[in-house]
Amino acid sequence: MTGTGTDRAEGSLSRPGSLSGPGSLSGAAATTVHSALPAEPLSNLAAQYGLRPSAQRPPLLLYLRQLWRRRFFIIAFATARNIAMYTEARLGQVWQVLTPLLNAAVYWLIFGLLLHVSRGIPDYIPFLVTGIFVFTFTQRSFLLASRVINDHLQLIRALQFPRACLPLGFVIVELQQLLLSMVVLAVIVISFGEPVTWYWLLIIPALLLQTLFNVGAGLVIARLGAGMTDLSQLLPFLLRTWLYVSGVLFSIRNLSVHSYWIKWVLSINPAAVYIQLVRDAILQSQRLSAPGAKPYNVHMCALYAEHASGKSAAWDYFSAYCSPIIRSSHLWYYGIAWAVVAIVLGFWIFWRAEARYGRG
Repeated sequence: MTGTGTDRAEGSLSRPGSLSGPGSLSGAAATTVHSALPAEPLSNLAAQYGLRPSAQRPPLLLYLRQLWRRRFFIIAFATARNIAMYTEARLGQVWQVLTPLLNAAVYWLIFGLLLHVSRGIPDYIPFLVTGIFVFTFTQRSFLLASRVINDHLQLIRALQFPRACLPLGFVIVELQQLLLSMVVLAVIVISFGEPVTWYWLLIIPALLLQTLFNVGAGLVIARLGAGMTDLSQLLPFLLRTWLYVSGVLFSIRNLSVHSYWIKWVLSINPAAVYIQLVRDAILQSQRLSAPGAKPYNVHMCALYAEHASGKSAAWDYFSAYCSPIIRSSHLWYYGIAWAVVAIVLGFWIFWRAEARYGRG
């Protein structure tokens, strides 16, 4: 019996196509498997049928065209995210406006009432709320961009699409929230006696330039955040410092610093530029009290520095007789420059790492 079983096993191993071990074939079957592979290199075969790696980085112009073709998806994605953001909260979308208003109330209590930062600034509450709303747009755009790649790894690995859709979509989310905040801001401004003038139309190009800047800088932050997971933890501290030096709580124009260069650097930083552009558009008190709005008068300027305490609105407007660091009309040049530099560099820097997103 033993010999017969051995003969049968040896006979089965000698037959073509029989199993020679776990997971392998011997004889003709094995030969057939190897012969099924093409003789030409696989790279040539892929090129013949127009195949390419799914994570390959397309040329920059093609990449931009792909983004443009997905513009309706990006807007729909942003709208859906915006609606779903506060669905679990009892007040829902009201928090979009309530959050910056509460922040403005806290800052007004600390800096306006307790520290008297409001001195020399006419209509300080509209001044403060405008700064908070505009800066929050940039602040939240950057915070979301810092973790947008790592938070959507499954989507990136499952689908092929331009990865720039994600940070771009979240900036649009914040833009939609800002537009709702602008309605509330208009009510606050009018309630404090500010007139509605044609200058309000300048809010549109100012926010458009800020949006372009947020998109460009957000793309850079998204690329850095994809490789540095700790960036989202460090960024809130950097943004808080940026808030304190951008004139959100005080007027850089009227800052009592004798160094011309310090005031100039603070005035041209992008957050301060876009905040001041919106303030000049919506607040007549800012236009009338801006240094350089009146012919320079050393006596009037000295009176402003001596008597402006926030208690008398008449003294607050004497700042118009002082010499400006940067004229209001020149702020538009800086706003355009920041937007163009940010959007060009941002897309280029983000596009360079397109093939590496989702590999972590």
